[in-house]
Amino acid sequence: MIHIGVGKESLTIPFHVLPRASQTKIVGEIDGAVKIRVAAPPVDGAANLELIKFVSKLLDIPRNRVEIASGTLSRHKLLRVTGVSVERCTSAFQKIGLGTCEVPR
Repeated sequence: MIHIGVGKESLTIPFHVLPRASQTKIVGEIDGAVKIRVAAPPVDGAANLELIKFVSKLLDIPRNRVEIASGTLSRHKLLRVTGVSVERCTSAFQKIGLGTCEVPR
């Protein structure tokens, strides 16, 4: 179950990033976070940029609405996404085979 945080105008989504993959794709869920392999090395922010591109494409929003809120130098990242509802985010994740999303209270 993915733990999505809800802010005033944004969502926060935890990711566990595995860099240097052959292609960028979500491979599952781990400890409440989205587990994703990215086709970029963790050098000069390349893996972070690839993650942002992928998430913006998945949610069909501009890249400037997706930012790394914490974990820029870690495999464990928290992405802040603005202008997207919980329902839209959950629907996008379910379309690619992830389980349910949960909004902690």
